[in-house]
Amino acid sequence: MDNEVVRLISASKSNFEKMNGRDLKKSIFMSEGRVVMGQHLIFASEGLVRGITNTELMFAFGADMVLLNTYNLNNVDNNPGMQGLSIQELKRRSNRPVGIYMGCPGKNKPTQKKLYDSEGMLATEEHLVKAVELGVDFIILGGNPGSGTSIKDVIETTKLARKVCGEDTLLFAGKWEDGIEEKVLGDPLAKVDAKEIIKELIDAGADVIDLPAPGSRHGISVSMIQELVQFTHTYKPGTLAMTFLNSSVEGADPDTVRLIALKMKETGADIHAIGDGGFSGCTSPENIMQLSISLKGKPYTYFRMASTNK
Repeated sequence: MDNEVVRLISASKSNFEKMNGRDLKKSIFMSEGRVVMGQHLIFASEGLVRGITNTELMFAFGADMVLLNTYNLNNVDNNPGMQGLSIQELKRRSNRPVGIYMGCPGKNKPTQKKLYDSEGMLATEEHLVKAVELGVDFIILGGNPGSGTSIKDVIETTKLARKVCGEDTLLFAGKWEDGIEEKVLGDPLAKVDAKEIIKELIDAGADVIDLPAPGSRHGISVSMIQELVQFTHTYKPGTLAMTFLNSSVEGADPDTVRLIALKMKETGADIHAIGDGGFSGCTSPENIMQLSISLKGKPYTYFRMASTNK
């Protein structure tokens, strides 16, 4: 099917319907650093707009992919932001790649008050199998703020996920948040060698390495992340990199998002994600649109906004 794969930023419903995990990876690579990912915090509320999920809203404002955070695999009926939809139903309404964020089990104790069923989103063998059965297009492995997840937990879980999910599932892994208990990848104060960690993640089976966005997390510069992106691309050619704009800055104004977007693009990453810190479980739609316009211009942004059923 490789000869039929088109760039993700140019793809529409008929293209997405044919894509498997390997096709999606190639489609992202072909988009030359212009792919936008939104994040939807499922437990927070039903959403910003009555009758429309935040996922659909972010797609309507220019996102190419959406990540579901705190999706409860223990009880799929207890996911308020889904508004009663299954993942397959949400995908049929969106006609875009939809994935889930799964926490990596570890020995560290959570430090925050329990806000949601953290056990329901853990990347256990049972949950990984279920995620594939539910039809997710990709899985991102990490640890929500306060979860206590360490980078070593992420590496071990990546090994498990690749074994359980098989070769086709598109797997993301890394550390771009939880910077208080353990510094993020790229932080000069981290006690680990970031390049060695990236090697271990790739060897464990990660297709995409996740990194913090310069300008959104304190102490993270373009040069630091650019060096790690280049290492990711060369250690195993074909491996992708993603920068993640979060740390509550996703709730800033569009002008701030525009400035950070340009820094993100300078890193050379293939995917640029924006977090779910905002209102009712996502950033403002205007910030999704600004990120998209800054990274790929108005024509591609308008195409993404208007091509849902093409």
